[in-house]
Amino acid sequence: MDLATVNRTTRAGLAEDIRQCLAKGQKELPSKYLYDEIGSALFEVITLLPEYGLSRAEERILHQHADEIVTQLQRPITVVELGSGSGKKTRWILETLSRSQSTRYYPIDISAAALIRSHSELGKIPFVSIVGFERDYLDGLREVVARRQSGDQLLVLFLGSTVGNFDRPAAEVFLSGVRRQLEVGDALPLATDLEKPIRQLELAYDDPLGVTAAFNLNILAVINHELDADFDLAKFEHLAPYNAQERRIEMHLRSRISHSVKIRGAGLSVAFGAGETIWTESCHKFDLREAWEMAPRAGFRSKGQWVDREWPFAETLWVAD
Repeated sequence: MDLATVNRTTRAGLAEDIRQCLAKGQKELPSKYLYDEIGSALFEVITLLPEYGLSRAEERILHQHADEIVTQLQRPITVVELGSGSGKKTRWILETLSRSQSTRYYPIDISAAALIRSHSELGKIPFVSIVGFERDYLDGLREVVARRQSGDQLLVLFLGSTVGNFDRPAAEVFLSGVRRQLEVGDALPLATDLEKPIRQLELAYDDPLGVTAAFNLNILAVINHELDADFDLAKFEHLAPYNAQERRIEMHLRSRISHSVKIRGAGLSVAFGAGETIWTESCHKFDLREAWEMAPRAGFRSKGQWVDREWPFAETLWVAD
């Protein structure tokens, strides 16, 4: 694999994010920092848990319908993936394309470990070449667009319901930003996790084995390592309540006691009250109409939709207008 080796977010960028986000009334940490090497590995374990059916649902959709998805597009197709992770679900798209064309695949992820796993998972598919970019989504997409060849159609995969990590207005802003880099006819399959019983959602994000708790707490270990901080992970606990009004799971880390933390690399000390939380991630849930309704507002039109009923989940094919 040719892995572009520009650093992901620099320590200076991390430090600035930390200064801004921990100064808010509701303390926050950007969810992208959940995915260092350990965090990415823990997330792969989460996808295997019986309580977390999201990844299996999407894999069923792509396994069963990859041919329907790609046959709606013009060839040749170049595949881009925003937040590639391990690439397991992408296999179905690439294997389908490999039967009729040579394909360039560009995984984009802020985790170098995820890109390495993606290459390990997909690198042996015939007629597929892989160039990975260790970047934020839009920066990586710009790199790919600069390399596109005349006549190629881009298929931009945005899987795993990653769109659910954005607040709804911010999701549309982001997707509009993606559209501005595309040409008419380029495609984006948008994955959305659908609404389901609250208890089912809460178990998916707070599993009995505590894997999701370890994943969430690891963000503090990332800051300790990168910014010479002294977070004591034992002083925090994982929470994942469902906000019914906003239709989202909110992942938090709650301070068990009053204490303070020094983050030397960011030049600050942060006080935590007993019971105070750090909001680390949002996971919005959708109904079937929303992906169709969002498409024209972001500059796309919906061309097809596939739904898994075992774990309600949708894949909606958007095409750039």
